[in-house]
Amino acid sequence: MLAATLVAALGVAACGEDDEGTTTTVASESSDSRELVVEADEGAFNAQAVYESAGPSVVTISSIFPEGTNPLSGSGPQAGQGSGFVISEDGEIVTNAHVVTDGQAEGTGDINAAREVYVQFVDRNQVEAEIVGFDPFADVALLKVDSDELDIDPIELGSLDGVEAGDPVAAIGSPFGERQSLSVGVVSATERAIPSLTEFRIGGAIQTDASINPGNSGGPLLDAEGKVIGINQQIDTTSGGNQGVGFAVPIDLASRSIEQLREDGTVDYAFLGVGTRALYPQLAERLEIDAEAGALVERVEPGSPAEDAGIEAGDQQITFQGLPFRVGGDVIVGVDGKEVVGESELADIIAREDPGATVEFEIIRDGERTTVEVELGSRPATSE
Repeated sequence: MLAATLVAALGVAACGEDDEGTTTTVASESSDSRELVVEADEGAFNAQAVYESAGPSVVTISSIFPEGTNPLSGSGPQAGQGSGFVISEDGEIVTNAHVVTDGQAEGTGDINAAREVYVQFVDRNQVEAEIVGFDPFADVALLKVDSDELDIDPIELGSLDGVEAGDPVAAIGSPFGERQSLSVGVVSATERAIPSLTEFRIGGAIQTDASINPGNSGGPLLDAEGKVIGINQQIDTTSGGNQGVGFAVPIDLASRSIEQLREDGTVDYAFLGVGTRALYPQLAERLEIDAEAGALVERVEPGSPAEDAGIEAGDQQITFQGLPFRVGGDVIVGVDGKEVVGESELADIIAREDPGATVEFEIIRDGERTTVEVELGSRPATSE
């Protein structure tokens, strides 16, 4: 059995099983950022230089929750541990939401913040942190500490632009509580869809074979220049430990969260209200659709912006290549001039929009191409 494990450690554990029997276990740019300069001989990846540059910005985070028992002592409050990184001289720290809340992967219930959060820096100073806010949809949290008496060392946020499979990366964090641990590897893939703390998935995630284990959650995934390109979030595993398939929240998405959390402690996402399946060439040929990629609309949520705009869902059930499809509805092939190609691309495009934005969809309906304007809504906590 393959498990997707959110990689905070030492407690706050909960398990759930999805429709395919996969077990999910939850164990638990800022203008102030300095530029990290990493030198490498003849352009080679210099892991030591990355570590020396970025390591001082990485912190260990301990969270205490009001209920349950402490898994370390057997009594007292429940505790969890993860990693994080400093992004400003004002004491702002980024981590995963599941490190500082009781949220779990693909959860549907209320999410509660930790009662107390403590941050330990590389010089072993440990201080209490305020949770400014958290984004369960992207599994991102923003913390703040009083930086007056601390040696704060911000890290630089990068971008996924130009990041490709095979690019070298480094992860720094506190796996199993072993602080300031470095692991290296490559980008195994991009544009993955991974669980969030809600029913909605996180699109555009980075897959890596850099060793990520419980306790790495919230730490940075770094490129060859020492810039953050992702926040280490989970592993797929059959044993509970690293098996070379780790995932990180893309920093481009996280940066959007950070900006909104900084402003008012919450994050709003746009909402369309459709359930889709990816179109590929053989399926398009079978359905006689004049497109090789797109999103087949299998359902439209009642009362959603999609329903209000007249987007139509399929009403015929077929089986193709051993899989069921609901067909006969609209096929979304473009959004504001951008082609819909990848498995989660439609969701990724919508996630980058703001609620209330009017977006033009190019669709194929009954063999004809047309456009539909939709005023996007605000993403609800749950969706059908």
